[in-house]
Amino acid sequence: MAEEIRIDLRVNGHMRTGEVEPRMTLADFLRDDLGLTGTHLGCEHGVCGACTVSLDGATVRACLVLAVQAEGADVLTVEGLADPDGALSELQQAFQDQHALQCGFCTPGFLLTARELLAERPHEELTDETIREAISGNLCRCTGYGTIVQAIRSVAQGRGQ
Repeated sequence: MAEEIRIDLRVNGHMRTGEVEPRMTLADFLRDDLGLTGTHLGCEHGVCGACTVSLDGATVRACLVLAVQAEGADVLTVEGLADPDGALSELQQAFQDQHALQCGFCTPGFLLTARELLAERPHEELTDETIREAISGNLCRCTGYGTIVQAIRSVAQGRGQ
């Protein structure tokens, strides 16, 4: 067993500390050590997008990032999207309203990816094609993507686009 390394990072606005093996992924640290099981593990090769989190403001595949690489970083998981009182974020509410999920396995990755898109282009008109391109790295086997695109578009339009 390899010697463990101490890491300190901010997760969903709270300072967290852990002792991790050098080869532990950020996804495994979030799920197993911190109990944040909203970060799902699908392919574990960075292809499906189920493990998407925000790392210092940019989405990453948590299955491809080592936990030690997140030392000192600011991580946002799907659990951190809702308000502290539990109220859904605007984007989460749109996914619910548009029925943009079925089994929900891929939903955390889509939410974090859509959040980044909306933050990067807050005043740009987002077409269905633009949205589909932005979410193309996230795989869903249930919805067919139509309602996911509608949910993201509804939030973009609500922001004055």
